Parts: sequence; structure tokens; C-alpha cells
Amino acid sequence: MTGNGSTGPAWLTAPGLLPYPQGLAAMAARAAAIRAGTAGDLVWLVEHPPTYTSGTSATPEGMLDARFPVFAAGRGGQWTYHGPGQRTAYVMLDLTRDGRAIPPRDVRAYVQALEGWVIAALARFGVVAERREGRIGLWVARPGGREDKVAAIGVRITRWVAWHGIAVNVAPDLSHFGGIVPCGIRQHGVTSLRDLGIPATMADLDAALRAAWPGAFG
Repeated sequence: MTGNGSTGPAWLTAPGLLPYPQGLAAMAARAAAIRAGTAGDLVWLVEHPPTYTSGTSATPEGMLDARFPVFAAGRGGQWTYHGPGQRTAYVMLDLTRDGRAIPPRDVRAYVQALEGWVIAALARFGVVAERREGRIGLWVARPGGREDKVAAIGVRITRWVAWHGIAVNVAPDLSHFGGIVPCGIRQHGVTSLRDLGIPATMADLDAALRAAWPGAFG
């Protein structure tokens, strides 16, 4: 993995479907290089084959049907699905740096900036994604008072370098989420841009994420 974000993060897109263990190893290596000062910040856009991952708060009860490979992610949060049609953006940033819209070493501000970034990107498609108190991720109000998750967020901070990041549902097979309790929340569902009637491509979302970055992080 290459790229140096001296004035902002580098942006890379992985071709095809990236096996999750390979992505995890590459992320860890990049985070270590950022800490060592030998690499710059990076936003890495990937798509995984069908995979379930567990965060540090995951419980056995959250795994309902292990129909796909299961991996421990090491990030915060509970159970998450990754798969084709979902854009995962791994954000590797040195949180000690000045010059951003967020204060250095402020994890809460960093997570809020991630949320604001995705909210702004989805707004470009007319999607109103919102935070909800006590619920991780971003949510869309549906008819009848239902709320569905459109994006998941899970981060890890190692010696003030952030890694892992966000996952936005563009057009995944939503039935694949049925193998887990996504993020430990049983009373709400999962949606995607396609499910919302928006024919956006992965490239469309990538462009929106890139355009929305300066507003969230400066």
C-alpha cells in the first residue's frame, strides 16, 4: 500500500473484492507506518467478499447464523457485515496533527467528524442520514415510523493513530445482514441506497465521499 497524504490524506481504491484478513493486515501496517512517520494519512476504499466481523463489544448472542467467514476485527462496536455492494472506507489518520477541523487527540470529535462526513456525502443523493442517541451508525427514517441503518461506524485508535472507519450500504444483499444482530440493535433494520430507490454506483458514492471530506475534516 502506497500513498502519502502530506497536505491531506491520500485516497486509494482497492480493486475487486479484498479478503478481510488481507485488509486488516494492510491497515495495521499502514497505521504503524503513520506512527513511525514513514507514511501519511490514508483513506482506503474497499469492497469485501461476504464477511462477518466482531468488534470488542460483540457477544455470542449477536451471531445468529455464521453463513459467511467470521473474523475478529479489533475495532470498537459489535457485529458487522461486509460484502459486495457495500463501500467500506478505512480511514487511517494521525490524530496528533493540527490543521484539521477537529482538535488533536479528541476521539469524540473524530467520530463525530466521521459521522458528519458520511451525512454530508449521503445528502448529495437526497438521503437524510441522522445520528441517534444510544445507537451507533447513521439512520434513515422510513414510512410508518421505522428507522433503518444505512451506514456503520467502527474505529480503533492505536497510539493516537486512527484506523478502521465506516461502511455505507450502496447495493448489498440486505438478506446477508440476517446472520447477525447488526451492531447489537434488534429493533431496527438495515437499508441501502438501492433499497431507498437511489440508483447510485460505487463510483458515485466514492466521488461524494471525496467531495464531502474537506467540510468534515478541513
